Amino acid sequence: MSKTSQQNSAADANGVSVIHSQAHGSGLQQVPQLVPVSPGGGGKAVPPSKQGKKNSFVDRNSDEYRQRRERNNMAVKKSRLKSKQKAQDTLQRVNQLKEENERLEAKIKLLTKELSVLKDLFLEHAHNLADNVQPMGSDATAANPDSKGQ
Repeated sequence: MSKTSQQNSAADANGVSVIHSQAHGSGLQQVPQLVPVSPGGGGKAVPPSKQGKKNSFVDRNSDEYRQRRERNNMAVKKSRLKSKQKAQDTLQRVNQLKEENERLEAKIKLLTKELSVLKDLFLEHAHNLADNVQPMGSDATAANPDSKGQ
């Protein structure tokens, strides 16, 4: 079966074109779509979702309006709470990182001081070793003067 369709359009006095479609062979019926017709006959078509928003009058006493406002108010509250929670979480994380940074800086100071002490001990030990080691040639003759006289 082929999926061809026929479209007929007609414009009414309000400048709205009704497009009728008939699908052959599929057994499906399509709903007519309203499309505004510009006075010049051409131009861009406005999507159906944006057609009613410009000129539609909203009854502020209707149940539908109240439900939409209530849903919107709930969404706004939820969004604001989420934003506030995120700001609090960020502030808490900043404080944790500041405390950790202070601990690490204190540890650096302690380790730097320990390193300095160990360097001093090492250098003192190395200096003492150098003073205790005697050169072999000159020390042997000075320590045993009798060996030359024989």
